[in-house]
Amino acid sequence: MKRQNVRTLSLVVCTFTYLLIGAAVFDALESDTESKRWEVLSDMKNGLVRKYNITPEDYHMIEIVIIENKPHKAGPQWKFAGAFYFATVVLAMIGYGHSTPVTVGGKAFCMAYAMCSTHRKIEVGIPLGLVMFQSIGERLNKFASVVIRRAKCYLRCNTTEATEMNLMFATGMLSSIIITTGAAVFSRYEGWSYFDSFYYCFVTLTTIGFGDYVALQNDQALTSKPGYVALSLVFILFGLAVVAASINLLVLRFMTMQAEESARDEDKDGSKTLLPIDGHIITTRQRSHDDQASVCSCNCLGNKTWDSGALLPPVPSHEFLDHSLCTELIERASI
Repeated sequence: MKRQNVRTLSLVVCTFTYLLIGAAVFDALESDTESKRWEVLSDMKNGLVRKYNITPEDYHMIEIVIIENKPHKAGPQWKFAGAFYFATVVLAMIGYGHSTPVTVGGKAFCMAYAMCSTHRKIEVGIPLGLVMFQSIGERLNKFASVVIRRAKCYLRCNTTEATEMNLMFATGMLSSIIITTGAAVFSRYEGWSYFDSFYYCFVTLTTIGFGDYVALQNDQALTSKPGYVALSLVFILFGLAVVAASINLLVLRFMTMQAEESARDEDKDGSKTLLPIDGHIITTRQRSHDDQASVCSCNCLGNKTWDSGALLPPVPSHEFLDHSLCTELIERASI
């Protein structure tokens, strides 16, 4: 079995093992509390039903009224400020669930608005947001690399280049500063504890978006606190860009490790490959990418050269092909 297949299988096994561990831990931490909360709520429900002689149908109607009225505590959800906040949450794929469209037209437009589609290289919907966050993250990484380089020059370090670990450390620190600062701000405006505010910031910037804590949902904040609304939107957009920068570095590091491992596998493999071309069997040895000659007329492997506007393929090495076959390949490629 190839090492790539072993790596993929290992990732699948590790992921499911991680899921099992997470399920066991959450079960141990939350199960007992859930049971106790359910008992308390059931006792309160039964007490209210007995005290006010409420029928099951009336109690169910009261539940619906309370649940449906909760989003309106923040003010009109679908005026421009609330709609802009909802559009931001959709584009960022956070999905709090605090307010959702109820009309058929609103649901249809929401799906079309978030649709992953492109037309003539113009990206719309969720891809537009992803590309924007990725682009801002790349610019932040570039800025961080310049700052790190200048800092190393000022400190007269032996190497002045910004390494991947330096960039990961810088973006990690910036992400931590944004989350801790945002937690302090939301704790002050929302009345949450600092830990709950930190939890909200983390869940938001990782786009988990449970919806158990949502900003701008109290005291008519969407209409009476425009500055706080703007601050919340800036926090979401800039915070997601910084997190995208960190994730970009992690993915790049993983891809680099995977490419290096694949290259080592190819170097270790000394087997021969048979390439059939018009009845000829060409025997090649696996070589490095720099000196690998192409036997394909589309020049997908070898270096491309131009001669009087005509694209000619590189000639395979005489170590592997005889002269007559080389001439035949050149003639075919020129046609």
